[in-house]
Amino acid sequence: MKKVNPLLIIMLALGVFGIITTEMGIVGVLPQITQKFNITTSQAGLLVSIFALIVAISGPFLTLLTSGINRKVILLTSVFMFTISNIIYACTTKFDIMLVFRILPAIFHPVFFSIALVTAAKLVPPEKSNQAVTKVFAGITFGFAFGVPLTSYFAEQFSLETAFLFGAVVNAIAFVGILMWLPSMPNEEKMSYGMQLGILRKPGLWLNIAAVMFIFAAMFSVYSYFAEYLGQLTHMNGSLISVMLMAFGLIMIFGNFLFGGFLQKSITKTVIMFPLLYIVIYLFAYYLGSYLIPMILMVFIWGIVHSGGLIVSQTWLTTEAKEAPEFGNSLFVSFSNLGITLGASIGGWFISHFGIHQLIWSGIVFALLAFLLIMIKINIFSSNVEGANVA
Repeated sequence: MKKVNPLLIIMLALGVFGIITTEMGIVGVLPQITQKFNITTSQAGLLVSIFALIVAISGPFLTLLTSGINRKVILLTSVFMFTISNIIYACTTKFDIMLVFRILPAIFHPVFFSIALVTAAKLVPPEKSNQAVTKVFAGITFGFAFGVPLTSYFAEQFSLETAFLFGAVVNAIAFVGILMWLPSMPNEEKMSYGMQLGILRKPGLWLNIAAVMFIFAAMFSVYSYFAEYLGQLTHMNGSLISVMLMAFGLIMIFGNFLFGGFLQKSITKTVIMFPLLYIVIYLFAYYLGSYLIPMILMVFIWGIVHSGGLIVSQTWLTTEAKEAPEFGNSLFVSFSNLGITLGASIGGWFISHFGIHQLIWSGIVFALLAFLLIMIKINIFSSNVEGANVA
C-alpha cells in the first residue's frame, strides 16, 4: 500500500470539524443573527431546522447516487461548498440569502461524512482502519467542543462576520489538505441498491428510526436555543455563554466515552436510561434556570448526557441494519437530522407561544415519546434486542 501522509487523516477530521462548526455554530450566534436581520428567535431557528431538514431528505439518496463517483471529487466539492457558504453568511445583509446558503451545503453534509469515514479506513492498513475512522469521527466532538463556542466567541468579541469567516478558513484549510494529499480514489466497489434497500422491510428498524428521531428532537428542541435560554432566563452575558458552550462541548468528550462504556455492558439498559436521564436534566434546568451557579453546574451535567445521544442513537439504529451498515449509517444521519429539524421547529414554536422558559417542556415531551417507542420495540422484538446485546 502506498504510504499516506499522516496529515491527510487530520485534514479529513478537520473537514468534519468544519462541517459541524458550520452546522451547529449557528446555535451560539442566534442572538446576534436576530439583531442583524431584525427577526424573531423562532425565525432565526430556521437556520438550524432547514439545514437539518435538507440533510434528512438528501442523506440516503445521495449516498446511493454518488456511490460510483470519485471520492476525492466529492470530498473537495463538499468542503468547497461549506467554504463558500460561510463567506456568504459573513457578507450577506439579507436573511433569505442566508437561508438559501444553509440549504446548499446541507446537501453535501451526509455524503462527506460517509465518504470521509470510508476513505480514512481505505487509506491505512486493515489493522489500523478503526483507529483512522475514530480520528476522523473525533471531528464531530471537537466541533461541539471548540467549533461552536469559538464561533460564539468571535461573534461576541469581534463581529458576526468574523465568526463566519472562521468557519470559512477551517473548511478552506481542509480543502487544500485534501487536494494536496488525497490521491484520486475512483469507487470500484458498489453494493446493489436492492441489497441496501432490503433492510427497510424490517418493522423493528422503523421503530428504532422513530425512537432515534424523537431522541434528537428531545436534544435539539432545547439545545438549538441554548444561547437564548442562558441569556434571557439565566441572564448570562455573551462572554459567559461562549464559555458555557465550550464547557458543554468539552464535557461531551468525557460523556462520549462514558456512554460508550455503558453500551458495552448493555445496549438495552443504556437505551432505556437515556431519555429518562434527559427528562431529569430538563426538569432541573427548568426549575434552576434562573439561578446562575446551579445553572452553570447543570450545563456540565447536561453536556455529559447530551453527548450520549449520538452514540446511543447510532448503536440503537444499526442493531437493525447489520446487513447494510453503510446504508444504515446514512439512515441514522438522515433521521437524526430530521429529529433536529422537528425539535428546533417545535422548540421555536414553544418560545413564540409560551416564552423561553417553557421551551424545556418541548424536550420533555419528545423524550417521553422516545422512551415509549423504545419500550414498545423491546417488548415486541425482545429476542432481537437481546441478540444485539450479546453481539
